[in-house]
Amino acid sequence: MVLPVVAIVGQPNVGKSTVFNRIINQRLSIVEDTPGVTRDRIYAKAQWLGHTFRLIDTGGITWKNGQIEDQIRAQAEIAIDEADLIIMMADMTKQVTPLDELIAKLLYRTKKPVLLVVNKTDNPEQRANIYDFYQLGLGTPIPISGAHKIGLGDLLDRVVESLPSDSPTETDHRIHFSVIGRPNVGKSSLVNAILGENRVIVADKEGTTRDAIDTAFTDKAGTAFSIIDTAGIRKRGKVYEKTEKYAVMRAMSAIDRSDVVLLVLDASTGILEQDKHIAGYAHDAGRGIIIVVNKWDLPQKDSHSTQTFTNDIKREFQYLDYAPIIFVSAKTRQRLDKLPQLVKMVYQNRAQRIKSSLLNDLLLEATKLTPTPLVKGKRLRVYYMTQVAVAPPTFVVFVNDPDLMHFSYQRFLTNQLRNNFNFTGTPIKIIARRRK
Repeated sequence: MVLPVVAIVGQPNVGKSTVFNRIINQRLSIVEDTPGVTRDRIYAKAQWLGHTFRLIDTGGITWKNGQIEDQIRAQAEIAIDEADLIIMMADMTKQVTPLDELIAKLLYRTKKPVLLVVNKTDNPEQRANIYDFYQLGLGTPIPISGAHKIGLGDLLDRVVESLPSDSPTETDHRIHFSVIGRPNVGKSSLVNAILGENRVIVADKEGTTRDAIDTAFTDKAGTAFSIIDTAGIRKRGKVYEKTEKYAVMRAMSAIDRSDVVLLVLDASTGILEQDKHIAGYAHDAGRGIIIVVNKWDLPQKDSHSTQTFTNDIKREFQYLDYAPIIFVSAKTRQRLDKLPQLVKMVYQNRAQRIKSSLLNDLLLEATKLTPTPLVKGKRLRVYYMTQVAVAPPTFVVFVNDPDLMHFSYQRFLTNQLRNNFNFTGTPIKIIARRRK
């Protein structure tokens, strides 16, 4: 399911990042009493009353030399374009400023639902002045105090009321996989090469997410796939092509709709920080992952080149040690014929179930091999393991005290599962629960 998107926008130093952190209940955005600290968009999942949505924190829109500063404006406009709902935040202590009026006009032209939020309304006396914000033309202002957690519940009630209702998704038996990565790694060329190599294209249609095209096809073995191409950018032309952060937003929506994700790296430029950001979203979402090194025809190679690049990947993406790595070239079609079957294998691994009897045989052998840890004089006791979900495979381990399940022992059990069963390409989740 594609999660709805909520963007927080406004001028600098009105408390956007503070409210963002309060809503997601963690200190993710940088909060500092200096205008312009948050320069890029920051994304996180938020939940309220059973509703889940993506929240975007944007840099403050500023006015400089008679113009809105281009870079931050572009970042904010990207968030606005991607959002299903926009929160415009103003500052009670500043009252209505000319910059507030400019931002309000920008949002009014988007034709999207906007909630006007007035932050730093710390006491009842200030609420008497909130009616001045009606002049922005964005409806009834919502008074809050991010610093003191006042009014956030009312704000979130309005957010979930204003979000688009969940529409039922059409179920099919195709394997859905997306091609993600930072700009200019060859995603479009890779998609075209996959579809152009003796494939039977069934249909092209716009996906439920912006800037993504779903193309259904079958391979030579008769397996039905749907490939989600996030490469095409149709909005605002070149300014968005130059904004690398835009790739993250499109990748997140495509990941939500995928069974398997192809993370595309560029062999000619190596691994960049943006690659890690995009990979992290796929991992956190529990999707199957295949690391595809494209443009393998470009760099000069010797007998150790493949192993050297593989070692770089394993060092930079340690949390993706389960992901298979394949070196391809969209230009020369090198190894492209192996991709559909690799996607199918990862899809099947992600959906497999293991009998409880086999899991507990494994658990017995594992505890003999490596005794459970002793924490503050108390030893972890592991009684039973069962699989409770697939996609991704999720296991519950019943223990005497979940607090004694150290991350290192959880990692040990994960490795034992991988050593005994084929979970290549899929993350594994282990949950410790107290035995009743």
